[in-house]
Amino acid sequence: LFLSTFTLAVSAGAVLLLPFSIISNEILLSFPQNYYIQWLNGSLIHGLWNLASLFSNLCLFVLMPFAFFFLESEGFAGLKKGIRARILETLVMLILLALLILGIVWVASALIDNDAASMESLYDLWEFYLPYLYSCISLMGCLLLLLCTPVGLSRMFTVMGQLLVKPTILEDLDEQMYIITLEEEAIQRRLNGVSSMVEYQAVELERELEKVKSKKTNLERRKKASAWERNLVYPAVMILLLIETSISVLLVALNILYLLVDETAMPKGSGGPGIGNASLSTFGFVGAALEIILIFYLMVSSVVGFYSLRFFENFTPRKDDTTMTKIIGNCVSILVLSSALPVMSRTLGITRFDLLGDFGRFNWLGNFYIVLSYNLLFAIVTTLCLVRKFTSAVREELLKALGLDKLHLSNNPRDSETKPSANGHQKTL
Repeated sequence: LFLSTFTLAVSAGAVLLLPFSIISNEILLSFPQNYYIQWLNGSLIHGLWNLASLFSNLCLFVLMPFAFFFLESEGFAGLKKGIRARILETLVMLILLALLILGIVWVASALIDNDAASMESLYDLWEFYLPYLYSCISLMGCLLLLLCTPVGLSRMFTVMGQLLVKPTILEDLDEQMYIITLEEEAIQRRLNGVSSMVEYQAVELERELEKVKSKKTNLERRKKASAWERNLVYPAVMILLLIETSISVLLVALNILYLLVDETAMPKGSGGPGIGNASLSTFGFVGAALEIILIFYLMVSSVVGFYSLRFFENFTPRKDDTTMTKIIGNCVSILVLSSALPVMSRTLGITRFDLLGDFGRFNWLGNFYIVLSYNLLFAIVTTLCLVRKFTSAVREELLKALGLDKLHLSNNPRDSETKPSANGHQKTL
């Protein structure tokens, strides 16, 4: 649990790394001779980037594998059971895993690029092997972000719609409360009349009662909400989300044009002016603040999209119902996403701040075709997700008008949910 907490702290540091660097650059530009901010300099920021890279490598390749193997270990046969025996078995497993990975890389290097320079570079673990391995992990994290972030950007509207109170347009909340109360009383009477022999039916009725109570709670919350909260906060938040998403797509489109006409737009090898020498945004401090907001928005959207994917849907942690193995897996996933966030932000052109330390040594950042393809895919997939999100209601109505709604052409898994009605028959939601 301590190692998982430390890994989450490293993830938070990796997320805050780029916004802290951007705002530090603007502060140094605004107050270049101020005595009280002399501690804020380029060497400090470079050191923070190197420490973030070091601890990310340490958590990803040492601490989290150690936590997983320690959780599964029991101690070697013949040794006295206890913490020492489990730690010994975990260390042996880590050494064997490191040898296995190193052997696989050696075999792959011999098959692909069998020359003296390639083999000698493998002996330099600290300067070549670990940065190269972390570069591959970063590429995987960026590809995962490419998959999660567009889904999360479209999913954010649904999430905020569930958290906020929607406007009551052409709705009678009193009538809905009356209906839901009658439904709750009917299910409660059926539950009281079920004998203990029919256990399965009782469990189904209890689940149905919980759903009805949840709906009733939501209706009570909507009824108690003020007119300002209903009619002002909800539209303002939705418009703000739409503006932020549109600006993100627009910046990616502009970055694609920069990549085609200017080679310094590449995230690697541009060699910026340095910390505190020039503003990285065209609009100065306001542009830097907008970049920071967009970076946090992309991170939140990527996490929401990660847990919205069907493959990771059962991976979502739940209160009082999450195993330690699942906690370790979630910490590793968050660490990979947060470590790849500065790389993705620079690759997409959200910010012009150059990647510092070991983050700028990733091999694939200098490949023009990979960077251009990444920008194009992000812009296209995000646009398609948003179009699908905002046209889903119109598409459903067209299917109903054409009589095709019975063919279940919708991709929404919730459309096919069924629940027992009060008279025992099945009705489709």
